[in-house]
Amino acid sequence: MYTISLTPDMQASALVLGCMRLTRLSGSQLDLHLKTALELGINFFDHADIYGGNGACERHFGEWLRANPSLRPQLLIQSKCGIVQNEARQNVAFDFSYAHILKSVENSLQNLGIEQLDVLLLHRPDALFEPEEVSAAFDELYASGKVRAFGVSNMHSAQIELLQKATSHKLIANQLQFGPAHTGMINHAVRMNTNLLFSEDRDSATLDYCRLHSMTIQAWSPFQYGVIEGTYIDNPDFPELNTALEEVGRKYGITKNGAVAAWIARHPAKMQMIAGTMNTQRLCEIAAGMDIPLSREDWYRIYTSEGRNLP
Repeated sequence: MYTISLTPDMQASALVLGCMRLTRLSGSQLDLHLKTALELGINFFDHADIYGGNGACERHFGEWLRANPSLRPQLLIQSKCGIVQNEARQNVAFDFSYAHILKSVENSLQNLGIEQLDVLLLHRPDALFEPEEVSAAFDELYASGKVRAFGVSNMHSAQIELLQKATSHKLIANQLQFGPAHTGMINHAVRMNTNLLFSEDRDSATLDYCRLHSMTIQAWSPFQYGVIEGTYIDNPDFPELNTALEEVGRKYGITKNGAVAAWIARHPAKMQMIAGTMNTQRLCEIAAGMDIPLSREDWYRIYTSEGRNLP
């Protein structure tokens, strides 16, 4: 599997294991899943302080890590902060304040049982955020050795520019939803100067902005439709997409899951793909597609399924 240089001293796997659903696995199941991920070449693990509710997924991962301390040097661990939830796990606010960022990182480090996060992302844009306040938090976390590098999630180009202007720390990543059923980042560009369906600009050219500024896009929920309504794989509501994935996958000797991975990996932005599956066999199928070089015709075959006709 190819790797991506997030920083000069941080070589990350292109495939990321998303840890939002870790609490679904027992201790032995988690051990198998994580060790299989390492065997597949996955060295990057994505967390958030809210996953599982109040850090439960981080704690579960931390228990595994404490039982396998020799594996820590092989892992790159990322977490996210900034979403405030109530006891019912509903989002009630976004908080990029200095105090909240520092407290969230402390909690994540304690949950994970580690001394340093390799990457910290700001989770969802806070409409009230003060760039200088975020910068001060970044400075303290970096100086104390608690975070190596910083990035954002679900931010458009102007929001990133506003924050980057205030901080000396290079924002290295932007986590955005992307997959064959969620193609907003490329729809407008393909249909530029038309009034066709899907021609609306919904993301301020964020994909191009990230490429221009050497920010790695981390594609989250690549197998989901909508936000997190469900998967489109083998879903009867997506017959044309499933047909395209099956036919393209058969051509390259991979499954539909592998075809999705190959489709994302083919994009020249060199994205990281976050796979949040807790099914170890499915993870293997996804990994098998990461180094498959799809032709342009096969890439567009998948893209244009489900009615995304080209101009």
